[in-house]
Amino acid sequence: MTLMTKLSSAVAALALTAGAAVAEPALIFDLGGKFDKSFNEAAFNGAKRWSEEAGESFREIELQSEAQREQALRRFAENGNNPIVMTGFAFGNVLSEVAPDYPDTKFAIIDMVVDAPNVRSVVFNEHEGSYLVGMMAAMASESGTVGFIGGMDIPLIRKFACGYAQGVKAVNPDATVVANMTGTTPAAWNDPVKGSELTKAQISQGADVVYAAAGGTGVGVLQTAADEGILSIGVDSNQNYLHPGKVLTSMMKRVDNAVYDAMKAGTDLETGINVMGIANGGIGYALDEYNASLVSAEMQAAVDEASAKIASGELTVHDYMSDDSCPALSF
Repeated sequence: MTLMTKLSSAVAALALTAGAAVAEPALIFDLGGKFDKSFNEAAFNGAKRWSEEAGESFREIELQSEAQREQALRRFAENGNNPIVMTGFAFGNVLSEVAPDYPDTKFAIIDMVVDAPNVRSVVFNEHEGSYLVGMMAAMASESGTVGFIGGMDIPLIRKFACGYAQGVKAVNPDATVVANMTGTTPAAWNDPVKGSELTKAQISQGADVVYAAAGGTGVGVLQTAADEGILSIGVDSNQNYLHPGKVLTSMMKRVDNAVYDAMKAGTDLETGINVMGIANGGIGYALDEYNASLVSAEMQAAVDEASAKIASGELTVHDYMSDDSCPALSF
């Protein structure tokens, strides 16, 4: 090999390396806003963690309408951003159409499965974590009635509700679980006023612990619960800090880890279905200085025992998504 050939090969290798280094990842938030203190914010925290550790930047966009989903995906793909991460099941149909047009771009979608060779589909065992916080709700409740407030009425949110009810009933078979959904359109994810109204309605039915799985709407649930003197349970992100001593716990859905892992992998992102649950640290509950006084040693021991049994397969939590039924709760 001549000197000139060696130099050319080295330059080509450096160019390829440089190209890989400057391929910025992108993150598309679902409706409800980046700082919803829940699902979207968890995604942002994961991207921010990757950015700070890697010393690299990422692109992002907050959607204002459904029409922007495809626009954002194509814009980032055309711009060379890679991988492109999106939060929420609602991206499913659009991604199915867009992904084949950009075979060299890696995509990661959270909460939906899209069957394409360049897509990683990240789904969570939310029912497992909801079971744990349901146990805690039943142990903390003095009235024997607890509540659940979901966002948009979709199978995914019913999955949360059913796991929660099963956990409640495991502790207290005679307990009453009151469940409401905020709405049937995407607006249900960002309606804290409606969340507040539903919380007051559940309190009037005797609920003294309310679990919110409703995105930005949940902020209204937690606020009203604190104002009315009952306990709440947060979701996705650790929301204990929002109302210290009033939030019993938060069901941790590690969307932050999913986004972090995708951005860290970069263009080497492994595609296919990635399931995150209790067994691999994708799901859990939050215990910190903000709720330590609310969680007794007995409560923690019971929940940790159940968590270990779920992880080992000894305890199975019903998955609404698997057979469209909910033995522990009627909607």
